[in-house]
Amino acid sequence: MHKLLPFAALLFCFACNRYAGNSDMANFTIPFEKDDNQTLTYHEAIECYEKLAAAYPGIFKLTTMGSTDIGEPMHVAILSGDGEFDPEKIRQSGRRVLFINNGIHPGEPEGIDATIMLLRDNMAKPEFKKLLEKMVMVFIPVYNVDGCLNRNSYTRANQNGPESFGFRGNSRNYDLNRDFVKCDSRNARAFNQIFQTWSPDVFIDNHTSNGADYQYVMTLIATQHNKLEAPLGEFLEKTMLPELYDTMDKKGWEMIPYVDSPGETPDAGIVGFCDYGRYSTGYAALWNTIGFMPETHMLKPFKDRVWSTYAFMETVIHFVADHSEELGKARAAAFERTRSKKTFELDFAMDQKQFDSITFKGYAAKYKPSEVSGLPRLWYDRSEPYEKKIPYYNYFKPSVTVDKPEAYIIPQAWEHVIERLKINGVEMKPLEKETEFNTETYFIRDFKTRDAWEGHYYHFDVQVEKKAMKRKFKAGDMIIYPNQNANRYIIETLEPNAPDSWFAWNFFEPILMQKEYFSAYVFEDLAAEFLKENPAVKAELDAKRAAEPDFAANPRQQLDWVYRHSPWYEPTHRMYPVGRVISGQ
Repeated sequence: MHKLLPFAALLFCFACNRYAGNSDMANFTIPFEKDDNQTLTYHEAIECYEKLAAAYPGIFKLTTMGSTDIGEPMHVAILSGDGEFDPEKIRQSGRRVLFINNGIHPGEPEGIDATIMLLRDNMAKPEFKKLLEKMVMVFIPVYNVDGCLNRNSYTRANQNGPESFGFRGNSRNYDLNRDFVKCDSRNARAFNQIFQTWSPDVFIDNHTSNGADYQYVMTLIATQHNKLEAPLGEFLEKTMLPELYDTMDKKGWEMIPYVDSPGETPDAGIVGFCDYGRYSTGYAALWNTIGFMPETHMLKPFKDRVWSTYAFMETVIHFVADHSEELGKARAAAFERTRSKKTFELDFAMDQKQFDSITFKGYAAKYKPSEVSGLPRLWYDRSEPYEKKIPYYNYFKPSVTVDKPEAYIIPQAWEHVIERLKINGVEMKPLEKETEFNTETYFIRDFKTRDAWEGHYYHFDVQVEKKAMKRKFKAGDMIIYPNQNANRYIIETLEPNAPDSWFAWNFFEPILMQKEYFSAYVFEDLAAEFLKENPAVKAELDAKRAAEPDFAANPRQQLDWVYRHSPWYEPTHRMYPVGRVISGQ
């Protein structure tokens, strides 16, 4: 039999019709509470949210938005203390929005269980209702529904429990924490819509770590503060993070930044995470949202990982409520900068000369013969804990920048790009008639390509050449003015040399392939006549032959060179189709 709510809590429920409903339904237990090595299945988790919605119909709503690749709906839960569920009215009221995502990697399920218990334990408390005067909370109960349904006990080989869990990949085997910009999955497209609907001030994406062994249960990836607009980055670094770390320490869950080391062991120091838009917190940063990935330590008992996640979410909830006004002002100032600034950072590099010294509690790293290979292998000796200062490299500086154009124009043929812009609420309009614009147009001159990765052959180190060109665009082509809150998203996806641009993710791959070429025996005569009529080109060819013996010895390369400098070479080869408007029309 379920326990009854405390009498005072019952009185509170009856006194406020927002809490009308069967309060007994909010006293359920979950498998974790009977056996702390168990985690909820997907259907059990949704059933818990349905019970909470039935128990608190005035303040808690469970709905769906979009679907997942496996065909299940994407559930979204909203907790609003005054029963207002309209996002626009909530923003107008001045309340902050906290968005919590669970189960992106269902083999890392702490957040699924911790969130349900946190809600169940607190929704009837008057002091919790007081916090809700300052904020609204939005939850995705299980983001990777596909992977959560693919349950097993083995695919997290480095992890200490739970007994069974979901799989990292979704039903198309995507790692969804690489898909927030490219949006190959229906899961990601649904997430983009949910995120844009609520425009959260703070975002939490619950995870479990891999890597070294050390004494902490909870590690934390925060949005890289140098990548945020200055008012928000300073608020995160100077106000929010110190308080979160201090509060977690007082609760008995001392935190450390996520342990990513430049060496084989953490003794060499910890490197901050430069979260690009492919990741959840990097995507959030494009929208001036402070993001957190709590990463519990894989080797700690599942029980501790769940309760530390519970404590972290509880800590953030109190912080957002207590600092609601400061957070709102910092974010508003950040958006003002996003709308008005001229130069945008596309990529960042770690500043190796600047670092903090932090206390780290680890275990001695040692080597012994492997029982598998017989060769030396790393192990951590838990009988030799240590505490010492190590460097923390968490300062990044821009490595690639771009001045924003007056406008971008996207030919309507690239509908998969336009679709993603629309999902993200980017303000744009179709041209009413064919129009000629003065543009800067990019030509892709060089790039490197990674082997198959997340469904793509990802391009990086992209080198571009700009050319001033008059270009005609058709009626129906989309024009975007970068004077809006979406500026960072627009620029970091449309500039081809940005690390998570749509060019990098192969959305413009057809432009890289020549569609016409020549037969050498025919073009020889055309090329000879062309060189006679264009002595400047002939002089350039002679100079290249003189400077490059291998080129001078290769007739095919020389003919190809002439072809590429002739009017027969197709002008759109490697021409990036998105135009940058550089003067008014």
